[in-house]
Amino acid sequence: MDIEQIISRTYPLPPASMERLKALMEEIELPKGHHVLRMGKVEKDIFFIKRGIARAYTTVDGNEITFWIGEEGDTLASMNGYVNNQPGYETIELMEPSVLYKLRHDDLQHLYLDDIHIANWGRRYAETEFIVTERRLISFLLTDASERYSRLMTDNPEYLQRLPLGSIASYLGITQVSLSRIRAKIK
Repeated sequence: MDIEQIISRTYPLPPASMERLKALMEEIELPKGHHVLRMGKVEKDIFFIKRGIARAYTTVDGNEITFWIGEEGDTLASMNGYVNNQPGYETIELMEPSVLYKLRHDDLQHLYLDDIHIANWGRRYAETEFIVTERRLISFLLTDASERYSRLMTDNPEYLQRLPLGSIASYLGITQVSLSRIRAKIK
């Protein structure tokens, strides 16, 4: 997915604004297993996934808890680093060889001050991410693990081919054994 498609999914920009934003992007290729952002570090830059899949996780009692999965078109960022200039609570790991677009925090901040269209794009992006987070939270509160797995199969069946089952189980808020039981019942 090219950067214009990714940006336009959130908020369409006039051509001049799009070109200004694109000019600040750096395309980078990274291997499977690379940690784009690390828990405990101040990470302020933003990455957009051109090709690949990633997971965000945190560690609790020595266990990795996957709480976010992103694929082509999605954005990688530590909001605590980006907004508050504080260490993030997450690590974001690439789950397959990936190509990302990198946008430096300071460059984007200058564009926000200089271009109202890009500032509106940033506001709309934040609003959209808030809604996605709210939906995920509500899903966890109102559905059981079987329903969450069924939703994953409907919305993102490719995750089963692209991610280890342990990451999927953690993302669903269950153990890998529980996931195996749910999968056996559905077959």
